Amino acid sequence: MEHMLLLFIFFIPILGLSNGTETEQDFTWHLKKIPQIVSERTFSLDSPNFEAKTKLELNSVCGIECQRKLPVPSLSDLKDFLSYETIFENGTRTMTEVNVLGLVLDPAGNTTTQRSLRKKRQVYGTDSRFSIYDKRFMTNYPFNTAVKISTGCSGILISPKHVLTAAHCLHNGKDYVKGSKRLRVGLMKTKSRGDGRKRKGAKRSRRDVSVAQEDPKGATELRRQSKGGGRKQRKSGRKQGTSDGTPSFQWTRVKSTHIPKGWFKGVSGDIALDYDYAVLELKRPHKRKYMELGISPAMEMMPGSMIHFSGFDSDRSGQLVYRFCSISDESNDLFYQYCDAEPGSTGSGIYLRLKEPNKKKCKRKIIAVYSGHQWVDINGEQQDYNVAVRITPLKYAQICFWIHGNNENCTQG
Repeated sequence: MEHMLLLFIFFIPILGLSNGTETEQDFTWHLKKIPQIVSERTFSLDSPNFEAKTKLELNSVCGIECQRKLPVPSLSDLKDFLSYETIFENGTRTMTEVNVLGLVLDPAGNTTTQRSLRKKRQVYGTDSRFSIYDKRFMTNYPFNTAVKISTGCSGILISPKHVLTAAHCLHNGKDYVKGSKRLRVGLMKTKSRGDGRKRKGAKRSRRDVSVAQEDPKGATELRRQSKGGGRKQRKSGRKQGTSDGTPSFQWTRVKSTHIPKGWFKGVSGDIALDYDYAVLELKRPHKRKYMELGISPAMEMMPGSMIHFSGFDSDRSGQLVYRFCSISDESNDLFYQYCDAEPGSTGSGIYLRLKEPNKKKCKRKIIAVYSGHQWVDINGEQQDYNVAVRITPLKYAQICFWIHGNNENCTQG
């Protein structure tokens, strides 16, 4: 029954194409010309302290009401916000200043739709999340694109060597978080009887020691993997579905991390959710199918205004959790939505399934990064939302530049 339900969920966008007056043409990926991000100057910075605490829920950030009042950023502002910091695995870091070419500024500024406010809803009413137990789903696309970050967040594979996640999983706006000094990414795999019996086990155990310092839960998963499962897993009381339905993680070191300058305090004046995204370059490439980036369409261009994402919610330890919901509000840079989620899913890639241009088949693309359950100022009071950072043409250009190191493959998105 669970398998049938998941299959039904996957085909919701297709069913929506023929609903009412909407046509297939309404829900198509439309190619757009992308501005160019050009590197102008790179210089070294002092090594960070790595003393910040990981904080997966932010307070007093610029919300819907605040964003309506923001002035249109100038080209100079955008160049400053899109300049970026790179930190390497040895602790050294650089700042790269960029130029933006081919951009047409929108004189309308940052707008949001006018909708009613909501009360506190992190998980509200009936929990609508789905834990993925079946190996056939867990280790196949699109679920196998979800990864775990050693600081406690989630992410998504966007190339053979790159992961997209939220910036605040690594940096609090002033300093890098403690666990980011030896950052690792956990790629899902399911347990098998042969795990832990290879000659490389000694090397793996030394790596586990480093992981344990940053992500005890991740290290526990690795220890269970090396022991072929273990009794603790069977005594957890959580539904396992099948004996091989609980993922363990193959941990890979991060070679470098890119964070836009707009995220740092003192640049934008305060924490700016608009720039709450980061890209991690893995030390070794993986061989899995990854998910491509897409330009975030407006709500009305999505079937049912519906989005999807999977991550590792902290209240369901060791489980991959999938959810879908409709967007309730949007600004030029953010989505506000009702998706049930808990800390740990922060940094997940939010995706959409639309028809490819001039083709009959549909394709999933990442259109936003889940920033998490955040508190924002509304009418002088703190209101909470589940917020996602939209991939705009400018952000697409920047992330694409980080992946390829040039603009040749980033002209359209």
